[in-house]
Amino acid sequence: MRNLPKVILKRGREKPLLRGHPWVFSGAVEKIEGEVTPGDEGEVYSKEGEFIGIGHLNPHSQILVRLLTRKKEVLGEDFFKERILKAVHFRESWFKGKTNAYRMVNGEGDFLPGLMIDRYGDLLVLQCTTAGMDRLKGLITKILIEHFSPRTIYERSDAPLRKEEGLKESQGLLFGKEMNELQEIEEYGSRFRVDVRGGQKTGFYLDQRENRLFLREFTKGKKILDGFSYTGAFSIHAARGGARELTLIDSSEDALKRAKEHFELNELNHLPLQLIKGDAFEVLRGLESSSYDIIVLDPPPFAKRKGELLGALRGYKEIHLQAFRLLRPDGLLLTFSCSHHIGWDLFQKVIFTSACDSGREVQLLARRGQPIDHLFSLFHPEGEYLKGFLLRVL
Repeated sequence: MRNLPKVILKRGREKPLLRGHPWVFSGAVEKIEGEVTPGDEGEVYSKEGEFIGIGHLNPHSQILVRLLTRKKEVLGEDFFKERILKAVHFRESWFKGKTNAYRMVNGEGDFLPGLMIDRYGDLLVLQCTTAGMDRLKGLITKILIEHFSPRTIYERSDAPLRKEEGLKESQGLLFGKEMNELQEIEEYGSRFRVDVRGGQKTGFYLDQRENRLFLREFTKGKKILDGFSYTGAFSIHAARGGARELTLIDSSEDALKRAKEHFELNELNHLPLQLIKGDAFEVLRGLESSSYDIIVLDPPPFAKRKGELLGALRGYKEIHLQAFRLLRPDGLLLTFSCSHHIGWDLFQKVIFTSACDSGREVQLLARRGQPIDHLFSLFHPEGEYLKGFLLRVL
């Protein structure tokens, strides 16, 4: 083993790490022995000298160390190949024959903090959010080429987390042929065209796949409102479930145009379809009460930082108040929050407040979260970000 910088923790601050948490916060560190630059590997020790693990260091980040292993081992090509192959083979066995679009590697959930890899057919999208993983792009690309034979590997390292790591956005072709403008995928029999270069996240909301399929189960004969619809994936599944009429709201004209194309692609353009461009809050306020059988609310994160929490709660309260007003008796609301700083309890409480103010009786039928390819470690609860409820409004 080569000599690595040593991170020495303050007394007692090793306890979360010994229980499996992968992050060392800067406030838990007493000193660093050795020179460190962002992305270096380093060893972590307790105040008493107990070895904790090895991880990527970044002295400019609040999360100073992200642990990769609890053993004294070399973090070379074999190490990362084993981790990546293990993660991907699990997904392949789960999704075979169901979809050709899923997350192959999910950061801390697969014990590879800072690394996300998404599959869209034979196109792979790589996202590195930490300085350590950013250094390894070449090695990771090599592993993906050798073991998965992709046509194209594209980088979408443009997540806000990079700024916190002192990194600039990075986007472009890493391997293979230049992409078409849109990459076609299939999801439980539905077809979509993904904009990998400019679309949300890495091009598509893969984390809502199972929730879209779930919606399909109870849409037959229903009038649907899809708030924050993006390119209409929830609505396509609702239509495939037998919905009789659909209204989509989004602030992006391009997203609504793509949604219309998705209805045509799936031979569903015969259905009554209304596309409304505008701010969802204003549009919802202007719609007629008791007009819909099912409403889907899947907004972008309202609270990306803790300082935005109060404003986010006001936003969630308002959209749910409007949804309760717009639903017919016995209507269903499928609603989500992807804000990291809003947990299950807080999300349920703000919905409860909206229900009280609406004067409607509301039953909670189901909780819905993120799918298996977006798995997270029990020892890293921060990896759970997607919270959803299916509600019945009387």
